Amino acid sequence: MESQRALITIALSVAILMIYQYFFVPAPPPVPEQAPVATLAAKAEAPKAPPAPTVSQAAGGPQGLPARAGREIPVETDLYKAVVAEANGVIKSFQLKRYRETLDHQSALKELVRTTPAQGLPLFFSWGVEPGRADHLVYTADAAKVTVTGDAAQTLTMTGTLPSGLVIERRYTFRKDDYRIGLTVTVRNRSDAPLHGAPYLAMVNRPFTDQESQFLFQGPAAYMGGVLHELKLKDIQKAGGSSLTGSVRWVAYEDTYFMTSIVPQEMSQATAHFSVTDESKVTSVLAGAADTIAPQASKEYKYTLYFGPKELKLLKTLGSDLERAVDFGWFDVIARPTLYLLNFLYKFVGNYGLAIILVTVLIKLLFWPISQKGMESMKTMQKIQPKMAKMREKYKDDKVRQQQEMMKLYQTYKVNPLGGCLPMVLQIPVFFALYKVLLQSIELRHAPFMLWITDLAAPDRLYIGFDIPWLHGIPVLTLLMGGTMFLQQKMTPTTGDPTQAKIMLFMPVIFTFMFLNFASGLVLYWLVNNLLTIGQQYLVNRKTALAEE
Repeated sequence: MESQRALITIALSVAILMIYQYFFVPAPPPVPEQAPVATLAAKAEAPKAPPAPTVSQAAGGPQGLPARAGREIPVETDLYKAVVAEANGVIKSFQLKRYRETLDHQSALKELVRTTPAQGLPLFFSWGVEPGRADHLVYTADAAKVTVTGDAAQTLTMTGTLPSGLVIERRYTFRKDDYRIGLTVTVRNRSDAPLHGAPYLAMVNRPFTDQESQFLFQGPAAYMGGVLHELKLKDIQKAGGSSLTGSVRWVAYEDTYFMTSIVPQEMSQATAHFSVTDESKVTSVLAGAADTIAPQASKEYKYTLYFGPKELKLLKTLGSDLERAVDFGWFDVIARPTLYLLNFLYKFVGNYGLAIILVTVLIKLLFWPISQKGMESMKTMQKIQPKMAKMREKYKDDKVRQQQEMMKLYQTYKVNPLGGCLPMVLQIPVFFALYKVLLQSIELRHAPFMLWITDLAAPDRLYIGFDIPWLHGIPVLTLLMGGTMFLQQKMTPTTGDPTQAKIMLFMPVIFTFMFLNFASGLVLYWLVNNLLTIGQQYLVNRKTALAEE
């Protein structure tokens, strides 16, 4: 029994360590806004071979000042409001109409472009020269406003001419109910000599929210060769930039719930380069392979842009492997079906809190037989503790004989000393999978449950009219979870060792403290699971008591 308890304690300790290390190690503190860093130090020669060119550490944006300011073209569809600037043809604003910055329904629409023109804006295009060294180019748009109301796509064409005589035409294609935007860039050589160069499309981002995420990844990412690469800002800064070359499926900047991404079309080889300045400003440059444009000829480059929510079902329907941006880690194979189940149940109950409860019940029923055997095994182990204590005392000088007699005792009572640990071991993958789903799914963002719980993705707080230091409100659901966990520990069979019993009873305090800042949806899952476990333990205890009468 002691070995069993030791294993349980070790398993819980490891689980606590994993949760703390993975979810609670804070991100670096924000650094105050600084002036843009210097542009590229050295001029790279244009690549002469087909492979994608190397990209040195790119700073924010183009050089020089535009001859004129250019207009700002508003774009509106059913899903978003955007502003496309004639200056450099970039996107100055992109607001999602179905999402807001905060839970307040009067708050601003969710903004995905959080940089200024001085810092650099998304989708700056250059050819033959890296974005950090390229000249400003003010385009002329063929429309002053784009509003997509019908089923037909609307196109915004912007044309500009560089001092070298190179003509660049950008063609944006917008659709009514689609977050995807088509971008076709045509480069025309009006000179009498062939030109050698490569296309560069740059995206500059800052975090989509002022609140730093302590739980999940936020930053640049790329999907290449069937592998998702999520790059940590510290690593990029330490290395002075980071590059990936190969079959790049898409490049993105993402956080828990949203992403802005570039999907290159008809590019077998590309280079994705990432650089970081001011701790949080990320520049992602997608460079295609080198091309030669003959005199009076042109070259066309096609991209698909996705600026929107990281909703798994939606991303999967869009193709381009965009759904791989929703990454549940090691337990992805379990997490994805769990998310589909959660959304399926939501269709019937219309409340994600109730859907979480139903998912918890279904998972509990799935593991009920295994848990039942484990509880019964622990109860039997508690029953034979006096006999085990006598054997330890009787054969304290003969460890081999002691183990032999213990095995005979286990066989007599048909009990497995590790039976209580088996249910825990089997449920750990399911627990962490569900954990990641509830923590990472955009469906829970600003989703209400009942009473004071108005956001299942936010910590549980009941505000009582005055501020409570650090907590700001009463974490009612979290305290209930801790209470049920304590009750569960009291009902669980224990050994005669008082030290181990105290350690196990201290666990609810640790978990309550850990869960204070977790999303209320996670706390709800744990609370319901505790209540179901208490009910099951009660039935096992009652069955054992009736059998002994």
